[in-house]
Amino acid sequence: MENQGASVVITHHILDGKQQDYENWLAEILPISKQATGFIDLQIVRPIAHLTFVYTVIIRFDTIDNLKTWMQSDSRRKLIEKANPFFRKNDRYQIKSGLDFLFNDKSNDNKVPVRWKQFLTTWSAIYPLSLLTPLLLLPILRFFQIPANHYFDTLIGTGIIVVLMVYVIMPNYTKLIKRWLYQ
Repeated sequence: MENQGASVVITHHILDGKQQDYENWLAEILPISKQATGFIDLQIVRPIAHLTFVYTVIIRFDTIDNLKTWMQSDSRRKLIEKANPFFRKNDRYQIKSGLDFLFNDKSNDNKVPVRWKQFLTTWSAIYPLSLLTPLLLLPILRFFQIPANHYFDTLIGTGIIVVLMVYVIMPNYTKLIKRWLYQ
C-alpha cells in the first residue's frame, strides 16, 4: 500500500480567561511537535473572539506510525498535563490516514469509504468552491482597497476553501451522500 501520510485533528475547548495561557502553551509545544520524526506541517484554527472557545489543531506526519509515536510520547503527555487546567474538556483527537478525517462517520463505526469515492467526493466539492471563491472574494478584497496580488489572493482563497471544506462542506456533503459513499 502506498504511503498516504497521516493527520490528527485535535480539539481543545478552552476555559474563559485561559486563552492567553493556552496560546503561551502552544508556543511551547509547537516547536517540540515540529521536531518529531516524520512531522510535515500543522494548522491552527483559533476560536472567534468573544464567540467561540474551541481551538482546532491539525497536524500531518509522513506515516501513521510516526504520528502515533508523537501522540503517545512522554513529551506530549507531559505538555498536555501542563495544559489540562486550561481545558473545559479533556484533550480530544482523531488520527486518520490521508484525507480520511474529512470522511469521519461516527454512526458507521468510523468506517472510511474506499479511496476512489473519497477522490470523487473531494473533487466534486473543491471544483465549485475553487470557481466561486475567487468570484466572491476578489471584489471584497478590492472593496477594502487591498491591492491585487496573485499570491496573496491565492493564499486567502485557498485558506477559505480549506476552512469551508473541513468545517462546512464535507461534514454536510458526506451526510447527504452517505448511502452511496459508505456502501
